[in-house]
Amino acid sequence: MPDYPAELAIDPWTGPPPAAAVRVPGSKSLTNRALIVAALARGPSVLIDALDSEDTRVMIDALEKLGVAIDHDAKAATIRVTGCSGRFPTGEADLYVANSGTTLRFLTAALAAGKGSYRIDGTPRMRQRPVADLLQALNGLGAFTKSELDTGCPPVVIKADGLDGGFAFVRGDVSSQFLSGLLMALPYARGETVVEVEGVLVSRPYVAMTLKVMRDFGFQVDNRKYKRFIVKPGRYDSREYAIEPDASAASYFFALAAITGGSVTVEGLGSSSIQGDVHFVDILEHMGCAVVREADRTTVTGGPLRSFDVDMNAISDTVMTLAVVALFADGVTRIRNVAHIRHKETDRIAALATELRKLGADVDEQPDGLLIIPPPPGGLRPASIATYDDHRMAMAFALAGLKIPGVVIQDPGCVAKTYPGFWDDLAATRTAPTA
Repeated sequence: MPDYPAELAIDPWTGPPPAAAVRVPGSKSLTNRALIVAALARGPSVLIDALDSEDTRVMIDALEKLGVAIDHDAKAATIRVTGCSGRFPTGEADLYVANSGTTLRFLTAALAAGKGSYRIDGTPRMRQRPVADLLQALNGLGAFTKSELDTGCPPVVIKADGLDGGFAFVRGDVSSQFLSGLLMALPYARGETVVEVEGVLVSRPYVAMTLKVMRDFGFQVDNRKYKRFIVKPGRYDSREYAIEPDASAASYFFALAAITGGSVTVEGLGSSSIQGDVHFVDILEHMGCAVVREADRTTVTGGPLRSFDVDMNAISDTVMTLAVVALFADGVTRIRNVAHIRHKETDRIAALATELRKLGADVDEQPDGLLIIPPPPGGLRPASIATYDDHRMAMAFALAGLKIPGVVIQDPGCVAKTYPGFWDDLAATRTAPTA
């Protein structure tokens, strides 16, 4: 991973608006899902254009400790995985997952479907991230899992002897990763499993992504309108699998076009994408940007920005991006129905409110979102932005520095969690020609 300074001053944009084309790295969400499924599959798989980041390395390291043979060529962006046919070769392991929620939840379920004794732990923030609903669902299917400290959070202890199948209930309002992790593990249960979602399912596109990855590896789930899922015993087949560019990462470059009035094309990410976050451009379009959607690329051209009232439950990883765009819009922007992002790398609603106020915005922090009122013309001011060890806070607020002189990003290295090359790619937009 690159070396980063303790803080990074952002140079405001000078000269004409950008006319740039970028290709962001592979999707973190797809890479970690494909890693789990490929590890459970029978035989060797190859992941192409895979993301190399802290989150994906944490997943790879954990799988290797579990005895899965993995050949990771970071330069070529390929990962070769020799699957273990549903049961990890190593029967006992103590695993460290840093602050990777996908690794925690996906591995917990996958380990419970096998046989062995395992413990999963992470950073201090990870020890605050909920996992109790997943543990309860697994235990109802015959597993023995527990929160070691009885907090409902990691460390997690798993005494695995396979899953029986049957009926499971999963809350939908905290994290879709509970459901995704469970679904990916259930083909290796001994019997058919019916999974019921209790309440409203947050971030539903991420569950759709999970189902698509499972299907691509040869397993079909019976999906009853995202309220009930029926999973019969089966297996995954190994394959070559291409990873799309990360739509959440692309949001920063689409937003760059919006706030500078320029034009940015993200290559490899278009109307055929299976990622929900590609619809972030729909919001920018409502706010006044022009959007051109093609099968394998998307272009955003900025225009005068107007405020918007938007339910971002389905694409909540882009909330931070939109919050910064709102600083430059005319009127009050409302972001709602994202209470679950308080349980992410940090409490993202509280963190956004604090840092936006530093820049001069009037912010009403609500239980499930934010009201953002930009200051009058000339009212935005310099600030040193705390990032809370949250990669998305750093990348989003870097955009503010393109328009507001004196913005400094603390701990810029936190972007390594999902996008180690972000600062280089951001700098390259200043000179990159249109493709």
